[in-house]
Amino acid sequence: MRTRDLTDLLLLAALWGASFLFMRYAAPAFGPIALAEVRVAVAAAVLLPLFLRPQNLAALRAHVGPIALVGTLNSALPFALFAYATLTLTAGFTAVINATTPMTAALVGWVWLRSRIRPSQWLGLAIGLAGVVVLVWGKIDWRPGSSEWNTTLAVAAGLVGASAYGVAANYARARLERVASPVVAAGSQIAAAVVLLPLAIAYWPAVPPPPSSWLAAIALGVFCTGLAYLLYFRLIARLGAMRAAAVTFLIPAFAALFEWLLTDTAISAQMLAGALVIFVGTALTLGFINVGERQRASLR
Repeated sequence: MRTRDLTDLLLLAALWGASFLFMRYAAPAFGPIALAEVRVAVAAAVLLPLFLRPQNLAALRAHVGPIALVGTLNSALPFALFAYATLTLTAGFTAVINATTPMTAALVGWVWLRSRIRPSQWLGLAIGLAGVVVLVWGKIDWRPGSSEWNTTLAVAAGLVGASAYGVAANYARARLERVASPVVAAGSQIAAAVVLLPLAIAYWPAVPPPPSSWLAAIALGVFCTGLAYLLYFRLIARLGAMRAAAVTFLIPAFAALFEWLLTDTAISAQMLAGALVIFVGTALTLGFINVGERQRASLR
C-alpha cells in the first residue's frame, strides 16, 4: 500500500471514529433525527460543488430513484439510529457495533444477490455473531421498563443501522455500479436531507442547541460525512472495495481513543473482548484471513 493510500485510510478511520464522539456530544441537544438532518444537509452542501456538472445532473435524473433509496438506507436511517444509540452507549461501544457492517453486507449479498460466501467467510459470520453476544452480554433486557431497557434499544438501533449500511452497499452495487461516485455521494446526501426534513421539523428541539452542539453537528457534516465520503470513494478507486473496507478495523480504535482522551471514559475488558472477536469475524468475512483455503490451493 502506498504512503498516500495509507494516509487516506488512517485519516478516514479517524474521521469516522470521531463521528461517534460528535454524535454522542450533539445528539442530546438536537435529538437523533434533527442531528441526522443537519449532518446530511451540511454534507450535501460540501459535496454540491463537485456535483454541479451537466453530466452529473443527467446521471442524477436517470437514477434518481435508486440514489434516493441509497440516501435513505446509507445515510438518513443509520445516521439517525446511531445518533439515538449514542444517547445511551459510549462512542467506542457504538463504533464496535458499527464494525458489524461488513458481516451484514456479506449476508445480505448472499441472500439477495446470491453472492458466493466461502467457508472461511461463513466462519467469520459465526465468529462475528459470537463477538456481538460477548459485547452485549449482561447489558440487554427485552422487558420494557427494565434497568437495561434503554441500553437494549440502543444496541438494537445500532445493529439495525449497521444492517441498513449492508443493504445499501448491496443495492448500490446492483443498481448504481456504473454511476460516477460524486453523483452517488452528493445525490444520496441531498436525498437523505429531503427524506429527513419533515421529521426534523416535527422533532426539532424546543430548546435551541448551544453553539458547541452546532459546532459538533457541522463537523459531522463537513468532515465526517462530506470529506469522509470523498476519501472513501478515492480509496475504493485506488485499492478496490475489499481493501478499502479495512477501515472498519480502525474506526472503533479511533472512537475509543478520542473518547478516552477527551472524556476520560474507561474501556472495559468486556468491550475489548467483544471488539476483538468481532474484528476477527470481520477479517474472515472480508477475506483478509482465509482459513484453510490457501492450504487447499497449494495441494492442487
